Amino acid sequence: MPETFTKWVACWGNATSITDRKEATYAKDLTLRYPIRACFSGNKLRFHFSNLTGTEPVTISEAYVAKDVPTPITFGGRASAAIPAGEEILSDEIAFDVTAGETFDVSLYFADFTQMNAGTAITGPLSGGKYSYGNFAKSATLPDDLTRKTNWIYFLNTIDIYTEEKNFALVCFGDSITAQDWPDYLTLRCAREGFNNVSIIRRAVSGTRILREYSCITYAAYGLKGATRFPIEMNVAGARAVIVQHGINDIIHPVGVEVNKFRPWSDMPTADDLINGVRTLYIMHARKLGLKIYSGTLLPIYGWRTYNENRDIIRVAFNQWLRTAPDFDGCVDFDAAVRGHDDPKRFAGGFDSGDHLHPSAKAYEAMAECVPEELLK
Repeated sequence: MPETFTKWVACWGNATSITDRKEATYAKDLTLRYPIRACFSGNKLRFHFSNLTGTEPVTISEAYVAKDVPTPITFGGRASAAIPAGEEILSDEIAFDVTAGETFDVSLYFADFTQMNAGTAITGPLSGGKYSYGNFAKSATLPDDLTRKTNWIYFLNTIDIYTEEKNFALVCFGDSITAQDWPDYLTLRCAREGFNNVSIIRRAVSGTRILREYSCITYAAYGLKGATRFPIEMNVAGARAVIVQHGINDIIHPVGVEVNKFRPWSDMPTADDLINGVRTLYIMHARKLGLKIYSGTLLPIYGWRTYNENRDIIRVAFNQWLRTAPDFDGCVDFDAAVRGHDDPKRFAGGFDSGDHLHPSAKAYEAMAECVPEELLK
């Protein structure tokens, strides 16, 4: 029986946040190329572009989607489009046949000076792209001498595919733990185990907190606070549920103004502060959207440079609520999946990346494996 395509579902997506403020914040005559693995079959694509954290308009000079021959991405029939500061735009619907499991490329060209202030850094076996100096958006290959790899995803925010009714999206919301590898490993697990009707949409920003955000350029790339992020990032076609793994940065960031003027002790939350934040910022909004919401427990932090016993007491108390609160539809116990059996304050052997905060690749695989099947069916 031929496939019947009836609805739009997000098949790829990331957050958009403030990029790291380096000496150079503008690019000119630049091509970006991002490979996208198709999790669903479909016959049309549409593309969301975001300049959410930009302070001036950004103009996409040309954009293409390609497997072999490049197909123009258009905006109201035009090849070029401006993204106003602080806003997002949606492309035209592009006729483009996609088969689940194959990879296509999205290429963007920026001719004029472009403020590179809207994007996010992600890692994982399916993540990353390339940039080239010059206009190679229509080229089948990028020139080696003018091209480098990048883990920054600029402007391209979400890709929707017109696909079968049975397909749906699962959103993974969080900070650097989620901006790193486990959502990619979850995508690979779904392909391996035959969960073929779910896409894994990542909405994660390194350094971000539930309750607060930074206004200084030193920490600007830590991103927007949860109250700002969540309503924007839950705009996901075909989403059924969201896993929220967020809050560790609220606990580990404050050090006192005598150590860092931007990180006062007054920013230090209680477990109840975090609980109230999740209830009012995440759970209530997810319910308004008709989404199921699953909690994700916070990982061990013993040995992290700001670790102390009080911080861990807060983490443990917050985790206990995340595991047992009836507010959620369930819990994904990431902490239990990666902590040591003899010393639960620490990562299990081989599961620490070395900084005592972020997991190793092996641990990220374990996180992906512990996601309950009920979220993937």
